[in-house]
Amino acid sequence: MPMMEKALTGSRRYWAWLLVLLCIIGAGVFCYLLQLDRGLAITGLSRDVSWGLYIAQFTFFVGVAASAVMVVLPYYLHNVKEFGRITILGEFLAIAAVIMCILFIFVDLGQPARIFNIILYPSPRSLMFWDMISLSGYLLLNAVIAFVTLRAEHEEVAAPRWIKAIAILSIPWAISIHTVTAFLYSGLAGRTFWLTAILAPRFLASAFAAGPALLILLCLALRRLAGFDAGDAAIGKLAVMMAYAMAINVFFILVEIFTVFYAGVPEHIEHFEFLYLGIGGNRSLVPWMWMSALFAVAALALLMVPNWRKAFLPWACILVFASLDLEKGLALIVAGFVPSPLGAVTPYAPTLPECAIVAGIWAVGALLVTVFYKMVVAVRREAES
Repeated sequence: MPMMEKALTGSRRYWAWLLVLLCIIGAGVFCYLLQLDRGLAITGLSRDVSWGLYIAQFTFFVGVAASAVMVVLPYYLHNVKEFGRITILGEFLAIAAVIMCILFIFVDLGQPARIFNIILYPSPRSLMFWDMISLSGYLLLNAVIAFVTLRAEHEEVAAPRWIKAIAILSIPWAISIHTVTAFLYSGLAGRTFWLTAILAPRFLASAFAAGPALLILLCLALRRLAGFDAGDAAIGKLAVMMAYAMAINVFFILVEIFTVFYAGVPEHIEHFEFLYLGIGGNRSLVPWMWMSALFAVAALALLMVPNWRKAFLPWACILVFASLDLEKGLALIVAGFVPSPLGAVTPYAPTLPECAIVAGIWAVGALLVTVFYKMVVAVRREAES
């Protein structure tokens, strides 16, 4: 493909960055092969904590993928022209995030052949089946939108009219992928920490904060490193939406805490005590949760004051992304298992191979984003010249 050739040319800095990513991916593949040989025993998972960092990161990046709706909706549905240069970046970010999600599920299964159980024995009663349908469908929709749009720009012709219909279809589909993910957890009646009706709204609010935060950081990096400007107007509007989404996410968490402690639900209280105070001598997540809370407060302070939001936007985005990754990409899943329904407090800490595999998948995502954005920048420069 002519557009793919754009990713095969670049400066030494570009190729050095790709080499670093490939080295991290290589380390992740090595640790995954070790996991295939020895099993999930090389991870921190156990009988009581059967989901850990893999599924937590899957949950977080499903939100990052769904957040593409924050640029698709204004541009395609409300014709906000300022989002013209940033929308395709959001769509390519969604593609990379969904591929990362699939890889997180893949490594969590232990034996890869188990993935065929969903394909060979599909069941409409299974939420895993619907999660597979929603993720694969969303990946296909964004791939069609992004590549067809970019190809039209490369050939200097208008994008086909039907692409708008596909983009509009992707909006409710984006909501569905994170809603189904939330239902996977809240549908488990024995896990009281997840047994809440606002888990899906919480997931969406955090997604609409973390995704834009990452997209803004990527746009700022493109401006600095590649001279590609997505536009201050688009970045500014996206920052405002991120600020409100983060505020709603914090509000939802406070509502949960009030309901649990005011009603005095012992089974639910124990999970919050485990996260913020420690329980049974296990305080492994306490520092991370308070760090997440501190980051969230600092981010809101920077985002809610317009002058501060403009002056410290990169730092605010970093704080938002880090806060939500700690809270949703680690603690949310682990706390659902500790303590267990029988009251057992089983410590969980990711092992070095486990972290290396996660880092490898992060590197895959970064590699995909780098290649996709290199294509976008090259095509846009040709069109503008």
